Amino acid sequence: MIASVIVDVLSSNVDRVFDYKVPQGMDAKRGQRVLVPFAHRKVEGYIIDIKERSALGEEKLKEIIRVLDDIPAITGEMLQLMYFMQGKYHCLLAEALRLFIPAELRGGRVGQKSLPVAYINPDISAEEILEKLDKRAIKQAEAVSFLAQNVRCPVADLNKLFGSAPVKRLIQSGFILTEKVKVERTPYREISEEKPQPLSLTERQRAALDFIEKNSPGKFLLFGVTGSGKTEVYLRCIESCLRQGKTAILMVPEIALTPQIMRIFRSRFGESVALLHSGLSAGERFDEWNKLRRGEARIAVGARSAVFAPLENVGAIIIDEQHEQSYISESSPRYDTKDIAEFRCCYNKCSLIMGSATPLIESNYYAKTGRYKLVEMGERINGRMPAITLVDMRREVLAGNDTIFSTVLKDKIEQTLREGNQAMLFINRRGYSPIIICSSCGYIAKCSSCDVTLTYHKAEDMLKCHYCNARYYAIEKCPSCGSDKVRKSGTGTQKVCDLLKELFPSARVLRMDNDTTQSREAHLKIVEMFNRGEVDILVGTQMIAKGHDFPNVTLVGVLDADLSLYFADYKAIERTFSLITQVAGRAGRADKEGEVIVQTHTPHHYVYRLIVDYDYKGFYKREISLRETAKYPPFCRILRIMAISESEEDAKAVIKNIYDKVKELKKLFESDFIYLSAMKSPVSRIKNKYRYQILARVKDDEGKVTDGIYDIVDGCRKKNVTSYLEVNPSSMY
Repeated sequence: MIASVIVDVLSSNVDRVFDYKVPQGMDAKRGQRVLVPFAHRKVEGYIIDIKERSALGEEKLKEIIRVLDDIPAITGEMLQLMYFMQGKYHCLLAEALRLFIPAELRGGRVGQKSLPVAYINPDISAEEILEKLDKRAIKQAEAVSFLAQNVRCPVADLNKLFGSAPVKRLIQSGFILTEKVKVERTPYREISEEKPQPLSLTERQRAALDFIEKNSPGKFLLFGVTGSGKTEVYLRCIESCLRQGKTAILMVPEIALTPQIMRIFRSRFGESVALLHSGLSAGERFDEWNKLRRGEARIAVGARSAVFAPLENVGAIIIDEQHEQSYISESSPRYDTKDIAEFRCCYNKCSLIMGSATPLIESNYYAKTGRYKLVEMGERINGRMPAITLVDMRREVLAGNDTIFSTVLKDKIEQTLREGNQAMLFINRRGYSPIIICSSCGYIAKCSSCDVTLTYHKAEDMLKCHYCNARYYAIEKCPSCGSDKVRKSGTGTQKVCDLLKELFPSARVLRMDNDTTQSREAHLKIVEMFNRGEVDILVGTQMIAKGHDFPNVTLVGVLDADLSLYFADYKAIERTFSLITQVAGRAGRADKEGEVIVQTHTPHHYVYRLIVDYDYKGFYKREISLRETAKYPPFCRILRIMAISESEEDAKAVIKNIYDKVKELKKLFESDFIYLSAMKSPVSRIKNKYRYQILARVKDDEGKVTDGIYDIVDGCRKKNVTSYLEVNPSSMY
């Protein structure tokens, strides 16, 4: 027998299938990982086919050394997905395959965990053992009595209770036997699995569910306002899948949302749920993936990577908060989760359900034009949306208030605390102060490796780069002119917390951002503390803005609404609308009424009027008209070609070479090109690597221009330059 193998080596020179002989007696299967000899070394590979003969002749073939898994790690569906991704994203086959398994599985860096468990030798009764023990061996006797009552106990726990020496002597004497038992490394183990009372569906939830069931399989855009009960619709859809013997996948955009969603799903589905995201430990990732692959769990919940869950016979894939840019990968392969989900739904003949209170403009357009089926849930379960009040911060300054908190917001926070309720304050900037500037000479502290300013972090008294994570000592004197007139400008989450503690000394304030969620399960601890009422005010970045359901939150404050509004990005206004609408949706979700204070320096901008009225449809109508006129997605594709290198000259040379060839391609497809230009990237250097880019806008309905540019980029690669193409990139920086 011959095995067709893709070797796990990231090089375009070996990005193809190699044939190997299957040794006599080896049980090799399609999809298994194997160890093979390759170019004077041993490497891992993936069997993608088993066949009778090779065109090369068996005498020239090397043999597989050994099979690495007892069951195939890669399903037949994933092998088809691999070729789909190679064709769509021009990635290497091995790059796609690596997405389908835990990274630690490669190279055998992690495996099944087992622990020794002790039990009394069944050939000797506990009473007989106690009679044989020395009367002075009190701890040994206690251990035997304990095991007689509890039957089995991990050796480590027994050692803690009675001491390792007494336990060791019992084992050596044969009175106690041990065996290794498989141990599941379960993330968020402490989350309660209490069975809640079944919820009654509202009329709109029932209508949405009925529409999805009657029109399945299909692609659905579930447009539901915050608090309308989309999660319950997801749960009912998944219940339907399980009744039919099928599996399901649900994705959320933030790791911070997984504790809450896992509590809900474990309560409903118990051990049938497995969690997949990058914040898990290596062992947890392996065990959760293994549960799904072996069919021990039938529901995958997680962030973007959950779209590759090793489930078979999938009945539904659900993408919650589908508008979030985190669903687009910013590292190779640069895939869009929605593309992968659509492929898997087509393969499994199942439904794709994408939910949001603020759907992507492109997605809503596709729903209007028939690519997706639109399902609407336009009212909250409790029947009321929180009132949104705009505060003009220019007037606050004129009135003598130059703090980050408007008078209105301070009064509302005080009222919220007095009434025993909770508040959430949102500012999309972490750290203490984002700019360190010298008042004398104008010097601004910047990262030596990146073309960005440094942010002051008061807790560590350090300056940090938020692009490369470099740290610098805080400065008291200007390194340029020696002046001591160095000031910290702007406000981040740390500063907000400090100011709150000054204004409201008795308030319990907690912060949730990238800095406070670095440790494992930090998200869970923060969410649990806030849920239990141990915190009065939660301050955070966008990770608090969506999905969370805190029943006692009655006030939400948006401290600097303009932060995302004036980016040089065609999606800036859309992101502002989505972000503020989403964070506003955290208020008043239960019995108590909610209120939202939005602080802005440009209150007359049209987006705020639409936000105040929760008018997504009005926003969409205006935005789609602008995009059609200016020819932006969905009426074109934006193609961004990047060249990145430690040598600025090499990066420029590669981008120029690509640009010249794209201009030649443009002559063949002149009518498809709307815009074409080469330039430095807005962030021109990160981690001491220079960044140059080409931006193109093309109509390209058949994809010929995009494929042609992919081929140009592939053909212009240089050893010390990273170059790649992004289609409709999530960020232009």
